[in-house]
Order: sequence, then structure tokens, then C-alpha cells
Amino acid sequence: MIRIMFICHGNICRSPMAEFVLKDMVQKRGIAQRFSIASSATSREEIWGGVGNPVYPPAREELARHGISCDGKRAVQLTKADYSRYDYLICMDNSNLRNAMRIVKSDPDNKLRLLLDFADGGTIADPWYNGNFDRTYRDIVRGCEGLLDALSHQM
Repeated sequence: MIRIMFICHGNICRSPMAEFVLKDMVQKRGIAQRFSIASSATSREEIWGGVGNPVYPPAREELARHGISCDGKRAVQLTKADYSRYDYLICMDNSNLRNAMRIVKSDPDNKLRLLLDFADGGTIADPWYNGNFDRTYRDIVRGCEGLLDALSHQM
């Protein structure tokens, strides 16, 4: 089983989009049983009284345009224990990477990576600020395809 945790700031836009895009990809390829895929936040901004907010409506709508549901997903925060639970901790941008490192404390197994490291490099812009949910979706798809290509030797 390959265990992947996607990480962004609030776990309401980019990381849940990546979670559900990858779940859709592995389902369509008939390899879903080989994966455990989740997402989390580096902050608690979207978690109130222990309950996380749902996926931000424009992110949910962008996924739905591509036939992908994220029903039931609520924001959760990354924990230090997640480091041992997951094989890959994949961040959307450098700020997420730095904040994830603060949470997990160290990365001796080189699990922390940027999603677009598996594609052509770069970071996934936060659509919360720029409103470009379609571009974020395309970048996430590109990163997830690259990730699956990189993982093909493990499948």
C-alpha cells in the first residue's frame, strides 16, 4: 500500500483537490486498492471547535465539473504522527513545505515534497487568493500524473 498525504495551508482548496483528483485517477486505472490517499492543513484556520470546514465551494465546483466528488471531506490538520503513517507528504507550495516541516520536526526519509516536483517543477498557486480554480485543477492533474508515473515502479 502506498500512503500519500497532500498538504496545503487550510485543507479546503488545493490539498483536497489533489486528494480527490488522485483518488479518481487510481480508481479509473483500477489500482485504487494499492493506495491510501488523504489531505491535511498546516494551519487550524479552517478548523473550529475540533470540526473542519468543508471543501471551499469553488474548489468543490471545479472538481464536480470533472465528475469528481469530494462529499464529506472536512479540513484536518497535519500531525507529527502523520509522518510515520504516510510514505509521501506532498505540499502545494514552499510555505506549506516549511510549515509541514515545523509540524513533523524532521524529514529523515525525504517524504516531504512539492507536488510539481513530480512534473516540471514549480508550485501550485492558491486559488483562494487568485480565483483561478481551473488553473489550480490543471496544475494538480499534471502533478498527480507525474506522481503516478514516478510511483509506477512500486505498483
